[in-house]
Amino acid sequence: MIGVVVLGSTGSIGESTLDVLARHPERFRVVGLGARRNSERLYEQVRRWRPEYVALADRDAAGAFAARMAASPSQTRVLGGEEGIVELAQLREADCIMAAIVGSAGLRSTLAAARAGKRLLLANKESLVMAGPLLMDAVRTGGATLLPIDSEHNAIFQCLPRDAACGVPPAGVRRVLLTASGGPFLDWPAAALRDVTPEQACAHPNWAMGRKISVDSATLMNKGLEVIEACSLFGVTADQVEVVVHRQSVVHSLVEYVDGSVLAQLGAPDMRTPIAQALAWPGRMSSGAEFLDLVKVGRFDFGAPDPARFPSLALAQGAAHEGGLRPAILNAANEVAVQAFLDRQLNFTEIPAVTEFVLATMTGGPIRDLEAVLATDAEARVCARAAVERLQPSARSALA
Repeated sequence: MIGVVVLGSTGSIGESTLDVLARHPERFRVVGLGARRNSERLYEQVRRWRPEYVALADRDAAGAFAARMAASPSQTRVLGGEEGIVELAQLREADCIMAAIVGSAGLRSTLAAARAGKRLLLANKESLVMAGPLLMDAVRTGGATLLPIDSEHNAIFQCLPRDAACGVPPAGVRRVLLTASGGPFLDWPAAALRDVTPEQACAHPNWAMGRKISVDSATLMNKGLEVIEACSLFGVTADQVEVVVHRQSVVHSLVEYVDGSVLAQLGAPDMRTPIAQALAWPGRMSSGAEFLDLVKVGRFDFGAPDPARFPSLALAQGAAHEGGLRPAILNAANEVAVQAFLDRQLNFTEIPAVTEFVLATMTGGPIRDLEAVLATDAEARVCARAAVERLQPSARSALA
């Protein structure tokens, strides 16, 4: 039995992972579940899976959860705080770690799993965006196996030569092409984007995702972050990564070789497919996803993204070229801006304005260690919050 820990178990990726695991009870056992603060959903999962360990990053939530568990016959051990999540990532009983905690909050546990030599299923893209060189070094020195879960990077992984190693330029590859659905506002007039609501931004036409990543998809920042990810994961330069808009979300990404061959991975837009692929690699197993009907799909459309209407993509591509701490600054500023939009403190078009302001204010530098990354992240958040304040109705012209 393969022991699995699911970090971010109450989110969309975590739920999808548990759905796949439930289809193969003879092969996998859940030894740990981790979440930030959604104790109600976590309690339901604990009752279903009876893991040996559970962790909540929020200490208050963890304390209340431990008291609740003490009143039940469960033998599950409750851990609290970020160190509890990190402990889950290194459990001796766990062979495989699903790293699906959203945002910078998942960085320490992802690095811990890599250093512990685990099979690391990486859905926390911020770990690569903020600290790609550190994570790739941890994978190498810890002897971990890194398997990407983002549908686009998982597709690229499947299209690369079988002997390709993470972080090493793959032989014969000219470029990789990341597909983007374009989000819910691809055809909206530019003037209408200012009035987008959080509910509209979170209603993705093809994928069921969490709120933060749904907004990133709507601004195309998600695709920009994936460009940065691809550079670290596959050892390619930013110039070798191209973004193409593909409305149907059926071609998940492509790899072009120097001989002119282009390999693509196709499938229904369902995250259970890359999750099952990574859990079973190098084999295959059923995921529960719908099988692709090409006749029903009928056609594939491709186009170029519009940088004028979706400036977040260009900001991320610029950070990918600059490297160092610039991606960490970009990520932190975007996280703050997206949360402010979800809290109705910013309008949709002000999300990239905040990110651009922070990038212009801070300089960055090389990545020396984790402490430098976290310090830069914290500084960028302070700067971004100040920018949000200046964009409040009483001071909307401050960043003009």
